Order: sequence, then structure tokens, then C-alpha cells
Amino acid sequence: MNRLYILVVVMAAFLISCDKDDPIENGNDTKEPTGKIQIHFIHNVDGDPLVTHSMQYTNAAGNEYEIDEVQWFISDVFLHREDGTFYRIEGWKDIHYVDIDIPSTLKWQVFDDIPAGDYSGISFTFGLNEAQNESFKFVNPPESFMFWPTVLGGGYHYLKLNGKWKDTVGATRFFNFHLGIGQEITATDTTYIHNHFEVDFDTSNFTLQEGEKKDVYITMNIENWFKNPHIYDHNVWGGDIMENQAAMAVASENGHDVFSLSFGCCDE
Repeated sequence: MNRLYILVVVMAAFLISCDKDDPIENGNDTKEPTGKIQIHFIHNVDGDPLVTHSMQYTNAAGNEYEIDEVQWFISDVFLHREDGTFYRIEGWKDIHYVDIDIPSTLKWQVFDDIPAGDYSGISFTFGLNEAQNESFKFVNPPESFMFWPTVLGGGYHYLKLNGKWKDTVGATRFFNFHLGIGQEITATDTTYIHNHFEVDFDTSNFTLQEGEKKDVYITMNIENWFKNPHIYDHNVWGGDIMENQAAMAVASENGHDVFSLSFGCCDE
């Protein structure tokens, strides 16, 4: 008899507890309001839309050049709030591959439901940081085609910017302006240099309203890879820089003002 009484009391307590903690049954759903963002990727040369396969550009070093392929990774995107906190994009995936020859990659429809409110800016990693840049992370193309040779440090390219330039005698030569892990080699050791960098738009204030889908536009100015603070000369660095850390360091340092940011909104 005592056992039956105890069992009834325990079951009643369990049912009461479940009912109390269920936000749907009790109407206590306190989920904060959210919105969506989609990020568009634009590529231009000093304000004009990039035209590929056309020898129509001249960089700060005086190199006539053309661009044929642009492929890169963006990762670790943070939305910074006005109160000093931040939201990190992470729903489904936090790395996005961009390829000018694959139109679907030029719009990243971010999966996350992002808290509505006021934000003071956006930051992201150009390329992949040490923790993210693992060999064989991507098993399918096109991302898998971005692999960086194991002997050079492994992982993946941050950037493939491929094209042609006219050298000092007017001959057309190919260049592969590639960024990834570099090496510093001594007689006794090899040190791997991670050439990724952070892009921080810390004064790009915006507000995300509840239910809003906001368009974010990230523009890469191709020309800025070749100037400020360093004048990059294809005749000096040659056509392939994957094994040339000095050249990749110049390119990485020039990346500080390659990107710009703007906003829009849509009702779709």
C-alpha cells in the first residue's frame, strides 16, 4: 500500500514538472525577434564591374593585365552589436566559397535566424584561420579544388586570382596570384606562415528589424591587391607565388583595403 502511494505521488510530481517547463503548453515562448541577412559578393576594378579575359587594366606598377578567374573563401563572419557583444554566423556552415564563374556562389543566403537590433559593424576572416584550415575538410568540388599542397602546409587556398600580364618586352605571361600558407625555410627548420587576415568594418552601423531580410554587399576591388602599402609588380614577383612567402606577405598586407561594405534590404 505504501509503495503504491509513493508511486502515485512521484508520477504526479513528474507530470506537474513537465507541464511547468513546457513553453508551448504554457505560452511561455520567449524567443527573441530575429531577421535574416544575405551577403552579395561583387568584384570590380576601381569602381567599374570586373571584365574578365580582357587585357584592359593597368596596375600601379604599370603592368598591363587581365583577370580570368577569382576564387576565394570568407569565414568567421561576426556581426558586432552596439553594446559590444557580437553574433557569429554559424548556422549550417560558417565558411563560404566565392567564384566569379559560379553565379550561385555570389549570393550567400545565411541560414541563421539573427537577433534583431542595432549593430555597429561586421568583420570576417579573409581565407581560413589555423583552426578552420584543415586538409580534406572539403570533399566535393568546387571547394575541394582549392586544396593547398601538403608539402606547402596543407589546407586550402585563401585566394586564386588568375590572369595574364604583359612583361617588360610586351610578351603575354600568365600569373597565379595565390594566397595560402607560406613557408620560411632555414637550414634546420621550416616555419609555416598563415597569411589569412581579418577584415573589420567597425563603423558600418545598421539595424536589423524583426522579420527583415537585409542585403549585405561585400565588394572586392581587384586593383587594390596591387597597391597600398606596397606596389606589387608582376615583373618582380613573377607568375607563381605559392612558394614565395615574401610575395604573399606583400599581397596579404595590401589586402587591408581591398574590401568595402554596403547595405540594402529586400522583401522577398
